[in-house]
Amino acid sequence: EVQLVESGGGLVQPGGSLRLTCAASGFWFRAYDMSWVRQAPGKGLEWVAGIANGGDSTTYADSVKGRFTISRDDAKNTLYLQLNSLATEDTAMYYCTKGVLRGVSHSAPRGRGTQVTVSS
Repeated sequence: EVQLVESGGGLVQPGGSLRLTCAASGFWFRAYDMSWVRQAPGKGLEWVAGIANGGDSTTYADSVKGRFTISRDDAKNTLYLQLNSLATEDTAMYYCTKGVLRGVSHSAPRGRGTQVTVSS
């Protein structure tokens, strides 16, 4: 059974940083592209960043490029998202997604999410 468990969210002031973690199990993690998507209140899912299997290729939405960094540790079956220079518009539930590099797939497995709230 595929399991994706996100953690690391919280309340942070504008300009602050957070590191999100996604612990994966139930599949051969290193063989799959992985990505992060987010959903702000009242809005649809938005793709944020993706990393290819092997970790040698990453891609970002324009809205987060230069501020967020996606990475993976295949030995630990873990996906990360470093969030820097956070802004209020980054407030959302963040989800990791299996098997997708770029874009939103409503059928792809994802976890329950971790809430990021940016507020002063």
